[in-house]
Amino acid sequence: MILAGDVGGTKVDLALYNFTGGKLQMVCNKKYPAAGYAGLQDVVKEFLDDPAIAPDVEKQVVAACFGVPGPVKDGHLKLTNLPWELDARELAKGLGIEHIFLINDLEANGYGVAELGPDQIFELEEGDKSALGHRALVSPGTGLGEALLIWNPLARRHVPLPSEGGHVDWAPRNALEIELLQYLLETMQGRISTERVVSGLGLKNIYGFLRDAKKMEEPKWLRERMETEDPNFVIGTTGEDGSCELTAKVLEMFSASLGAECGNMGLKLLAAGGIYLGGGIPPKILKTLQSGPFRNALLDKGRLSPLLHTMPVRVILEDKCALIGAAAFAEARAAEISGHSERAASQP
Repeated sequence: MILAGDVGGTKVDLALYNFTGGKLQMVCNKKYPAAGYAGLQDVVKEFLDDPAIAPDVEKQVVAACFGVPGPVKDGHLKLTNLPWELDARELAKGLGIEHIFLINDLEANGYGVAELGPDQIFELEEGDKSALGHRALVSPGTGLGEALLIWNPLARRHVPLPSEGGHVDWAPRNALEIELLQYLLETMQGRISTERVVSGLGLKNIYGFLRDAKKMEEPKWLRERMETEDPNFVIGTTGEDGSCELTAKVLEMFSASLGAECGNMGLKLLAAGGIYLGGGIPPKILKTLQSGPFRNALLDKGRLSPLLHTMPVRVILEDKCALIGAAAFAEARAAEISGHSERAASQP
């Protein structure tokens, strides 16, 4: 049995998987509020001790992998949004699980992509479906995560490489975006990364810019909802259904910057295998992403625009992609160590 985890700043998503017939099958799954625990080991112990799970499940777990936010070095990570330090060796000892791995959360998502079926992906741009090659993963959620999925033609599989590409400098492309940059420089008093625009934080930043700098009307009902509900949920739902001009404009500017970043990643990586949109935001704004601003910005690359036309663009609909990827990684690495695997050569 495989234990997989997706560790975030606010929650820890854990699941147990069986691996039979070359496929992963989820046995059980539960989420925990991260703030209520001293460390990951405490969360995992509570999960494994849950009476709803089969007795002596700890003895059945042969390997575990946790996708974690941030760069992992030699099996060690200090989280930025939680007062936790994680070490794979200490976790293995404390939990009594022989093989435990820590990988970047976007790396986990990258391994998960290979496990997804057609019904778990939404196609925005068809591109050249017959092409094999690298894939780019761009995941706007609370922050902006990015990963490179490098195609290995000998092994015939993609090898995910984590990055901190979401923290590179954001570049405005037109007069309105230049005004946005000036607004952000004044309000944030520092450099502006792409994450400051293309993320959940970015939605709120663009909203503030349009309301305060561009003087777009903020209806009373919208202001009240923004104060009492999750602002990103309000922006997303009212912008998507067209009930508010302000939030629709927020999504338009957001999707344009997201499209531009996807195009940038496509060029840097020569992503013949496609550009994948992960994270929590893209599946919720599919209508906006299918409109002009995203596609126009994606393809607006001058002489190299025709190259972008060949790259498929897909939205990951499966919110367990990181969990699935962590499970796939744990199974593959444990099998590699033990010297055997049921997994097909094309899989991670």
